[in-house]
Amino acid sequence: MRPPPPLLLLAALAAAAARPGCPLARGPAGECHGPWAAHSATCVDMQLRTCSDVAYNQTTFPTLLEHRSREAVESSSEYILLSVLHHLLEGQCNPDLRLLGCAVLAPRCEGGHVHRPCRHVCEGLREACQSAFDAIDMAWPYFLDCGHYFSSVEEGCYDPLEKLRGGLDADEALPSGLPPTFIRFTHHSYAQMVRVLRRTAARCAPIAKTYSIGRSFNGKELLVIEFSARPGQHELMEPEVKLIGNIHGNEVAGREMLIYLAQYLCSEYLLGSPRIQRLLNTTRIHLLPSMNPDGYEVAAAEGAGYNGWTSGRQNAQNLDLNRNFPDLTSEYYRLAESRSVRSDHIPIPQHYWWGKVAPETKAIMKWMRTTPFVLSASLHGGDLVVSYPFDFSKHPQEEKMFSPTPDEKIFKLLARAYADVHPMMMDRSENRCGGNFLKRGSIINGADWYSFTGGMSDFNYLHSNCFEITVELGCVKFPPEEALYTIWQHNKEPLLNFVEMAHRGIKGVVMDKFGKPVKNARILVKGIRHDITTAPDGDYWRLLPPGSHIVIAQAPGYSKVIKKVTIPARMKRAGRVDFILQPLGTGPKKLLLGPRRNGSGPRDPPGGASPYGEPEEPGWEPLGGRRQPSAGGSKPWWWSYFTSLSQHKPRWLLKY
Repeated sequence: MRPPPPLLLLAALAAAAARPGCPLARGPAGECHGPWAAHSATCVDMQLRTCSDVAYNQTTFPTLLEHRSREAVESSSEYILLSVLHHLLEGQCNPDLRLLGCAVLAPRCEGGHVHRPCRHVCEGLREACQSAFDAIDMAWPYFLDCGHYFSSVEEGCYDPLEKLRGGLDADEALPSGLPPTFIRFTHHSYAQMVRVLRRTAARCAPIAKTYSIGRSFNGKELLVIEFSARPGQHELMEPEVKLIGNIHGNEVAGREMLIYLAQYLCSEYLLGSPRIQRLLNTTRIHLLPSMNPDGYEVAAAEGAGYNGWTSGRQNAQNLDLNRNFPDLTSEYYRLAESRSVRSDHIPIPQHYWWGKVAPETKAIMKWMRTTPFVLSASLHGGDLVVSYPFDFSKHPQEEKMFSPTPDEKIFKLLARAYADVHPMMMDRSENRCGGNFLKRGSIINGADWYSFTGGMSDFNYLHSNCFEITVELGCVKFPPEEALYTIWQHNKEPLLNFVEMAHRGIKGVVMDKFGKPVKNARILVKGIRHDITTAPDGDYWRLLPPGSHIVIAQAPGYSKVIKKVTIPARMKRAGRVDFILQPLGTGPKKLLLGPRRNGSGPRDPPGGASPYGEPEEPGWEPLGGRRQPSAGGSKPWWWSYFTSLSQHKPRWLLKY
């Protein structure tokens, strides 16, 4: 926390000295603490635009920061900071921090009494959001000091984020007479979606839980429901699968399919379905029904049948999320020309962070970093086909062109696992939706359909171990409610069949001669120039087509181990292939070549980095890649903005 400028401090102290009845305990700006909060106050209507969505209607003056009028608040640098915070932090911690700040700048007033916000809420946000401030070289705002402006639960505090939660923890009872297994085949608003997911997780608590991977630009939780024998934990050699819907806000069928799938998995498990119990006991499944809840709200406002082709497609920043990921495919084509460097696990180039990166995109990338996903599908709408990487064409003019990955064979099997059991994709009529893909078996290489850059599927393949396909669920992007049950019937079996594909190929553990797991060891398959790496526990999964394969495990400081494996055509359970690596002798160690030559270069990411160009800290946020202060102690890039808008320079935002 940094004190305000000396002149302001003196003025605040002088003003405080003139007020009778103020306790001795004061903050850096001369504000009162303790008993003052409980004294009577005159409540007035809330008229601050930046704070218009708080969970209360009235405030009082002077505020906790001693602003004596609405005009004084609006001209303050504290208020200006709150109004631009979501832009400064690029959507992170929004609107949580703004609502927390409003609770201090415009305190809650009810029944003639002022109520302070809860200290534990402030502390939780500071722990989660401090790294975002550090990334832009900004000090934590003094008025969000949890020890000065907030109270404990015992002192009668309130949660300033209660409206943001929107009562979503409340259970939504089913109509009387309906069994708990009943699925409503309707469109779900954001609040309804969250209630259904949380209710489902509560019903199946031993095998399910919900968690958030971040927030949308407008502050909605990106809520995931997970199914596993041990929810919340990665189990050794249990493959991790993610299904993502609604990346385009107006393509809503995938959103509803995943909401229905969550309820179906829970109900079938409880009813004793052997297939579902086996699946959930051997697979960790993560469902993210809506990656773009802000865009969905725009599309839903128009309603089914009235939605245009693009209304609500983008997020609240007007960004197409499936064009917002790093373009690693161009780098792959460059690296593929050389045999001396790797062309997998390509790091994110630093210049990517110079552009506008959506918080939803960042959330997915952080999610991928913390979970060793093996398999993924992104559910879209607008056609009826399954596409697979690459989506960005290798054609010099970026025209559509067949552009396969080194794993073309397994990607085709993954796509067919979905399409071959989808009744409409197998319909022989060329006049139907998606009929132009009939001769291809309703699957297609993405770049052979149309080429685009910045897609999520290409990023998954080139940056991680995860293989992702794209499923177009139908020609109507926002189908009418009466069509949802039929769409579910068409996609239930394909979804299950696809998830079960996570068990194709081989799996195992890489360890040293003492049985210690070797993380980040490389698993190579001869003839497929795409390696995968072991998870922190030393386990790995390698999706492979049937046939014989030469598999190699290697890691820096160890001798490589080579094994020949044969995968039968009808084998539906991954074969276990473990590797025990022996340490090299005292001679020079053979180090694996990375995607870059030795030394640092312009591709290095901001902050400390791993061999793959990813920062080591688990709380990584790449926000400050272009925003570190220049040498010589000059002010951060955002300083001139505040000094041009406010007569009071907020030196408390400076770290030095």
